[in-house]
Amino acid sequence: MLARFFNKASIKQLVLSNIVSIIFIALSLIGMMLSELNSVYIFNELINRISRNSFLVLSLLIPILAGLGLNFGLVIGAMAGQLSIIAVTYWQVEGIIGFLLCIILALPISILLGYLTGRLFNATKGQEMIAGLIVSFFANGLYQFLLLVMVGTAIPMSNNVMIKPDGIGLRNTIALNGVNGNGGIKYALDGIFRLNLFYFIIILAVLLIIYSLYNLERIKKDRIVKKSKETYIVYVVASIVLIVISVLILLGDNMYKNLKIPLITWIVIAVLCLFNKLIMRTKIGQNFRTVGHSQHIAKVAGINVNRTRIQAVIISTVLASWGQIIFLQNIGTMNTYGSHMQVAMFSIAAILIGGASVTNAKISHAITGVVLFHMIFIVSPTAGKALFGDAQIGEFFRAFVVYGVIGVSLGLHAWKKYKLGKM
Repeated sequence: MLARFFNKASIKQLVLSNIVSIIFIALSLIGMMLSELNSVYIFNELINRISRNSFLVLSLLIPILAGLGLNFGLVIGAMAGQLSIIAVTYWQVEGIIGFLLCIILALPISILLGYLTGRLFNATKGQEMIAGLIVSFFANGLYQFLLLVMVGTAIPMSNNVMIKPDGIGLRNTIALNGVNGNGGIKYALDGIFRLNLFYFIIILAVLLIIYSLYNLERIKKDRIVKKSKETYIVYVVASIVLIVISVLILLGDNMYKNLKIPLITWIVIAVLCLFNKLIMRTKIGQNFRTVGHSQHIAKVAGINVNRTRIQAVIISTVLASWGQIIFLQNIGTMNTYGSHMQVAMFSIAAILIGGASVTNAKISHAITGVVLFHMIFIVSPTAGKALFGDAQIGEFFRAFVVYGVIGVSLGLHAWKKYKLGKM
């Protein structure tokens, strides 16, 4: 069994397939050592960043599988989410009701914007990533015109906290914690219930053991199961190890046992993972895969390629709008004219770091990418200060990571297409 998993060919293939992720794991470990940050602080920050960013990154999956590449138009969905937050904050609807109202209001806006973006992508086939980047700049201009010029003139608003002193346009920042600093949609989702991280790990490990034993029993009865017997045995052993470690931490005298996760937010992220998994098993999901593999084959099979591509963009835009609402309720403050600007860049960089490509992406790529990308973000300023005496070096490294990873990925994609064309 071990020989099968650890032969030279399989190790080489594993390294080549995950070279970007391996590099960033190494960078994260080096950064942690150089920064000398408290590990409890790092894990706490990481939990917050996983909670606030995972939904946005997961919204990239369907367009990639549908052959649209990396959806730089994600910014448009983020704008839709922010418009709904502005309306709900102005109406002073607070808590989970306000959060749900944001979700409802963002839905029709993002569907319309997603449809228009999808139409544009159909008119620019083969150049969707460039088109998405340009249309996000164009939409940002309209967004700023609406909130800087139209609000207070054509759109009457009388909230002195949100409107600029001259009465025209929204302020640069809008607090999401209510008029009196207690309420709003800040932590509306995250604050519902927080569960100790290690209780959460124990629960997941127990569920994984039950799942693995069930499948081992199915294998014993000669029923068809996707994974091998050895894989489920590894799951059981790993789960037992996790349970033992978690119990020891909970019984010990350490700060780790105080780490908590926003359980409802993580459940919402898990539901999106399940949605992405299940939709690909439906007819529309198979259409996405077929169109992503070959538009010509899809046409021959009777699939309406243009409509399928538009559906993929609409789903991604809606999910991005909801992801931005989750992101901002975690932050608690909205930069009216800037919160949406780097959404696509950061999300795309994260999923690429996780091992995805322009044509292939999985849920595991998204989650792994969020962890590695934000680990770099946490440790890089302090590591830069320790190494060069200037924390600003770490900030420059962040920008290098974002644009560098995207550039390298696009370069590799072009190189692979060139090589395939010569074969």
